[in-house]
Amino acid sequence: MLTVTDVQAAAARLHGVVHRTPVLRSRTLDELVGTEVFLKCENFQRAGAFKFRGAYHAASRAPRSNGLLTYSSGNHGQAVALAARELGVPAVVLMPSDAPQSKRAATEGYGAEVVPFDRYTDDRESLGRALAAKRGMTIVPPFDHPDVIAGQGTVALELLDAVDALGMLVVPVGGGGLMAGCAIAAAGARSDIRMIGVEPMAGDDTRRSLAAGRGVTLDVPRTIADGQAAPTPGELTFAINQRLVDGIVVVSDDDLRAAMRFAFERLKVVVEPSGASALAALLSARIDRLPARVGVVVSGGNIDVERFAELCGQSRTFGL
Repeated sequence: MLTVTDVQAAAARLHGVVHRTPVLRSRTLDELVGTEVFLKCENFQRAGAFKFRGAYHAASRAPRSNGLLTYSSGNHGQAVALAARELGVPAVVLMPSDAPQSKRAATEGYGAEVVPFDRYTDDRESLGRALAAKRGMTIVPPFDHPDVIAGQGTVALELLDAVDALGMLVVPVGGGGLMAGCAIAAAGARSDIRMIGVEPMAGDDTRRSLAAGRGVTLDVPRTIADGQAAPTPGELTFAINQRLVDGIVVVSDDDLRAAMRFAFERLKVVVEPSGASALAALLSARIDRLPARVGVVVSGGNIDVERFAELCGQSRTFGL
């Protein structure tokens, strides 16, 4: 069973490789929400998202003589591509054919080969296993792997080290690796921190799974939060989150657009839809009983300028 010791070991391995990302504050945000909010900005991480932590940690511990392979809507693919480049091995990334072009371009820019697939009809894991076996490559899965989870948990380790007396962590949930790693880190630091996950309304597989007490599979979600479009939680991530997570809330695509716009206009940072989900949950009052201090993971900022302008232009605004 993964423990905070595993996350601490991952932090030691990642030291000097990943960025220690900033924690931002906003008086306007505090006043809107009614509590002190601390934003852990993984949009400033290498490859533009928290994914590089888990990808590099897992890749650095795996056999990789023939290279690394993964399947990803974008951010994990970029992270594995960058990790492979850092480790001096080739990488192949299976990526949905409708993934944002900027994410594909960045993945290829790191030196990876991108193999497209149809996210609505193809089984990416089966395709990945077949191609990895053919080429003798090692798979670095997006979330359901202990080394990936431990690496992602270093986000919470850094935040808890930087900010005292947090009563809650609010974390985006896709496949559940970031949530699981952060929950393990938080449980090892303080048992009274409430862990709240955030999913898009169209892709609330983890919320439904926790309610059912078993993994639930949805149709592939159709949401602007492409990084959270996992149809089912991972087996390992679900087991951890079932034990350690206090609740899951959902946000609409409109909530995500508004949070992206708020982050740009008030915080001067660019956040992608999935990366904005935890902030959106606070701004849209989706969470009950907020404590005096809340930590929020802003998980990524990989979005091209045209798409960013389009989404923000469609959004409502928050103001005092």
